[in-house]
Amino acid sequence: MLKYDEMYPEYGFAKHKGYGTAEHIAAIKKYGLCEIHRRSFVKNIINKM
Repeated sequence: MLKYDEMYPEYGFAKHKGYGTAEHIAAIKKYGLCEIHRRSFVKNIINKM
């Protein structure tokens, strides 16, 4: 996740390790999905957007 944090710093992967924290969900809502996000994990989030 540290490598992904360097590639996508706006998501804060180094801090929350990809778990669905409020901070991570807020970043997804603000920036959209990046190529490493699992669509099955975030489908409830993006359905609410």
